[in-house]
Amino acid sequence: MQIDPTGLSPKEMHKIMIGSVIPRPIAWITSTNPSGTTNCAPFSFFNGVCAKPATISVSFSFNPDREDHKKDTLRNIERTGDFVINVVSEPHQQVMHNSSANVPLDESEIEALGLETLPSSVVKPPRLVVSPIHMECTLHQLIPVGDGPGSATLMLGRVHLIHIDDRLIDNANHIDQQGVQAIGRMAGSSYCFVREIFDLGVRP
Repeated sequence: MQIDPTGLSPKEMHKIMIGSVIPRPIAWITSTNPSGTTNCAPFSFFNGVCAKPATISVSFSFNPDREDHKKDTLRNIERTGDFVINVVSEPHQQVMHNSSANVPLDESEIEALGLETLPSSVVKPPRLVVSPIHMECTLHQLIPVGDGPGSATLMLGRVHLIHIDDRLIDNANHIDQQGVQAIGRMAGSSYCFVREIFDLGVRP
């Protein structure tokens, strides 16, 4: 089957995208609005960009449930410039999934879900205790992509400080990938475990 994206509705193309780009890492982002309320939500259009300067990318999709069509997390980052990426690991997949629900702007998912936090060192939003890795970040650039339903805002963020559980990293900065117990996002409400890792050796 051949598919021409221009012939599909935004909903149909979104289904193709999330079913083809798999598995996707999950950025469980904590951010704070100007009044001090902390937001917590997962985003799976997320990846690393480069090592120097340390930069990550997150894509925020068009939000039909808000008048400005922005996710709360994007709105907070626009206004404050700060956020934390928390890596999602087993066995916290359900609470992460629950944090994706829409809540009123003045309510905190962290409080509603009973999540414990730790203070950050560089940015204002706190870190999630249940995460083995935290990246304290600031906004570098926002790039609008498209317009209306199906569109998104691509964010580039600078990583200023990384917290890694001491049990997961050695003196050579190798991270125990099995120990992180990361999970990935598939299509719809499906996720995957990262439990089997294989090595293909040195490239020819």
